[in-house]
Amino acid sequence: MTSPSSTADPSPTRPEDPAAAALFDAVAAEHGVIYGYGVVSAHITPDANELVSDAMAEHRARREQAIARLAARNVSPPLPAPGYQLPIAVNGPADATKLAVRMEEDGAVAWRAVLERASGTEDRAFAVTSLTECAVTAAKWRRLAGMEPSTVAFPGGTE
Repeated sequence: MTSPSSTADPSPTRPEDPAAAALFDAVAAEHGVIYGYGVVSAHITPDANELVSDAMAEHRARREQAIARLAARNVSPPLPAPGYQLPIAVNGPADATKLAVRMEEDGAVAWRAVLERASGTEDRAFAVTSLTECAVTAAKWRRLAGMEPSTVAFPGGTE
C-alpha cells in the first residue's frame, strides 16, 4: 500500500483542447458567479430578492449542464474555490447591484469564448443560450440600477 504523495495536486487539469478549455473556464466562472450572488443576496434590498434567486438558479443550472458536457468529453470539471476575491467591495445595495452587473458581464465573456471555440453545433447553441441569458440578466440589473443604456450591442465583447 502506498501513501498519497504530499505533492499530488487533486485539482483537475485544464484541458489542452481549445473547445474543452473554454468550457472548463466557463464552469470556473460560473462557480465564482454563484459565490458572488451569495454576497449580492446579503446586501441587496428585498425588492430584488426574486432577481437574485432567479439568477442564482440560472447559473447553477448552467454550471451543471456545462459540467455534464465536460464529463461527456471525459474532462474533470474545475472545483469551486473555498472563496473568491470580488472585483469590487460590496457595502450596500448599490454595490451589490454593480457586482451583479459585473458578474453577468464576466459570465458573458466566458460564454462568448465558448461560442468562439466550440467545435460542434450543440456546444454553439448552448453557448449562445448562455451568453444571451447573461446579457438579459445584466440588462435587468442595469435597469434596476438606473444605468443607461441597459443593454449592450455585443455582450461578452469589446466591440
